Amino acid sequence: MIYLHGFASGSASSKAAYLGRRLREQGIELQTPDLNLPDFSTLTITRMLEQTRALLEASTEPQILIGSSLGGFVAVNAAVQNPHRVDRLVLIAPALDFDGNRMQKLGNLRLEQWKASGHLPVFHYGYGRVVPVHYELYDDARRYDVFNADVRVPILIFQGKRDDAVDPKTVEAWASRRPNAELHMLDDDHQLTASLSYIWQTLAARLNLVA
Repeated sequence: MIYLHGFASGSASSKAAYLGRRLREQGIELQTPDLNLPDFSTLTITRMLEQTRALLEASTEPQILIGSSLGGFVAVNAAVQNPHRVDRLVLIAPALDFDGNRMQKLGNLRLEQWKASGHLPVFHYGYGRVVPVHYELYDDARRYDVFNADVRVPILIFQGKRDDAVDPKTVEAWASRRPNAELHMLDDDHQLTASLSYIWQTLAARLNLVA
């Protein structure tokens, strides 16, 4: 089982730590790669997918991908690229519109400034400081079309109704087009901190584990 963290986050996030602890209690090790490496500034979706593919290929059996926020966007694309190596997807507040649309919320002027300067200052919650990220992240993300992604594995989705980072309507629309997707809309925000117990209990039930 592999956990893919979100944008400006890290492998030691609270959700990764919580799920990792609960899974270890069941004898399951959760892999939590640091997708910021080797350098957050040069982050691209393509690089994250290459890191994910390496982990999938290292396993002798299909893996469950848990993707949080941007990690959800990466997880969907990883399932498209590696259909026989992914057993199912668990998407937590997935940033399904990261392929340019979400970044366009910065506004045309800020996008032009980002392109002209080559970098955008971003507060990195994992590092606790502002770090510049290169324009290539935006340019590269537009190569990936999650809305038309052909994903046939079971998909479990948890989305907060009060999420101000990911549009709940976008997630609802994406899930409604896929009969293999099970969407849970929760009275919570983007972090889903208050819903972690519910997320674990639902996941454990789907995997026939003891919650």
